[in-house]
Amino acid sequence: MEKEIISIQGGKTVIIKNIEIITENYEHVRGSLRIENDTIAEISTGDLHTKQTIPVIDGQGLMAIPGFIDVHIHGADGHDTMDASRKALNGIATVLPREGTTSFLPTTMTQHPDAITAALENIADYMKENQAGNGAEVLGIHLEGPFISREKAGAQPEEFIRKPDISLFEKWQAASNNNIRLVTLAPEETGALALIAYLDKHGVVASIGHTNATYQEAMEAVNHGAKHVTHLFNQMSGLHHREPGVAGAALIRDELSLEVIADNVHVHPEAVHLAYRSKGAGKLMLITDAMRAKCLPNGSYELGGQAVEVTGNEVRLPDGTLAGSILTLQEAAKNMTEIADISIAELIKMTSENAARQLGIFDRKGSIRIGKDADLVLIDKNRDVVMTICRGEIAFEKEDWQA
Repeated sequence: MEKEIISIQGGKTVIIKNIEIITENYEHVRGSLRIENDTIAEISTGDLHTKQTIPVIDGQGLMAIPGFIDVHIHGADGHDTMDASRKALNGIATVLPREGTTSFLPTTMTQHPDAITAALENIADYMKENQAGNGAEVLGIHLEGPFISREKAGAQPEEFIRKPDISLFEKWQAASNNNIRLVTLAPEETGALALIAYLDKHGVVASIGHTNATYQEAMEAVNHGAKHVTHLFNQMSGLHHREPGVAGAALIRDELSLEVIADNVHVHPEAVHLAYRSKGAGKLMLITDAMRAKCLPNGSYELGGQAVEVTGNEVRLPDGTLAGSILTLQEAAKNMTEIADISIAELIKMTSENAARQLGIFDRKGSIRIGKDADLVLIDKNRDVVMTICRGEIAFEKEDWQA
């Protein structure tokens, strides 16, 4: 790799040669690709002709796949979405390319309504003013809570849980400049089905999560337009042979795409394997549900005004409740590979394509195709991230890489 190429300035062209490119239809193309500005301009089976002034990256031994999309992440590197500051969002966006993530949904949590409003307004301002830059792109917002079940609150502060409320959601959607793309809620709560139908009508993904719903209540949610399940198996009614619960509905209904936290802590590896065997790669999304301690050492941190302790790869409240994760999507992908021996095409679906399709942005994200955003991850034979390109700019490059 030509180490002098450390960034691609906007408005310029760059060529990446000697790579294996996994295209949108999962063909393996050995050759080169050309990026112009922030889009993929050309894919070739050979060396692309280049003027001497055009920078060329030699990716010998690497594979190019679509950039990862994380639809559920609260924070990283000391920052949290609920900090409601430009610094926090910029900090998260800057660090995520290290793990191959090129775009994400900053995720709120159950808090005082004013705190949620402040976080939403901050994200809206950030999206308007700061989307150009050397980091992962904010695609919109995942509103996790406060319309959830007290019985399955997990690390969500119970004092701020509210009944589903269309008028309150409308207020928050206005504050977000219509950027709320996904809402986690408990379908058994009064008013939930009406909100689910409203979300579906207005193009917002309704996700079943933090819920103690029965199987039948979950089915009603699907019938009203729910299309997603938040962190499968975690903080939901489990699978029982006489009451399949939300977990059973998630595994059965084809309409539902499922988030999975594949850190081998939140879900047993064989339960993850069960989900894969039941749904297939086309309906699973790897997420991190990461909080601010990701990328930081063991110690005491804060989540939603609550003290949490990070030990190893676990984040817990004082009572032992899991409180998010410090997982990276690169780690999740490698864990999933070990659990189910997934192919590269399946990995692409679970880390990028499925999320892009669910969010309605597959026309520009989620695959490698001419005309799409130049969101790329170059990985080595061990599926480790070597380089991450966000909208045509190198946002991360591994030091001392060798083929």
